[in-house]
Amino acid sequence: QVQLIESGGGLVQAGGSLRLSCAASGRTLLRYYVGWFRQAPGKEREFVAAIHYNTVSTYYTNSMKGRFTISRDSATVYLDMNNLKPEDTAVYLCAADSSYYGSESQYSNWGQGTQVTVSS
Repeated sequence: QVQLIESGGGLVQAGGSLRLSCAASGRTLLRYYVGWFRQAPGKEREFVAAIHYNTVSTYYTNSMKGRFTISRDSATVYLDMNNLKPEDTAVYLCAADSSYYGSESQYSNWGQGTQVTVSS
């Protein structure tokens, strides 16, 4: 089990930017595939992006490609979000798995999430 900790959420105006971070407590994420998901009130959890442990391969939901960028170093996975819209308001969660890489909720380790609120 890997304990994941997200940070970087907050309140931002439409058009603004935020950088979310996902780190593992007491260990690195070096050999893990990591994904970002989001869940808005009353809606199902939605895949945002994922990154391979090789740091090169990435995978995005089409609607977010171009505004969101996932990246990583040995310790942390980042989600840079630009041109934020009110509909991006959600709790953003990171997830990690040593063998699964994709857009489904099959990751075995999940963080508690960080709230992102975009005001109009």
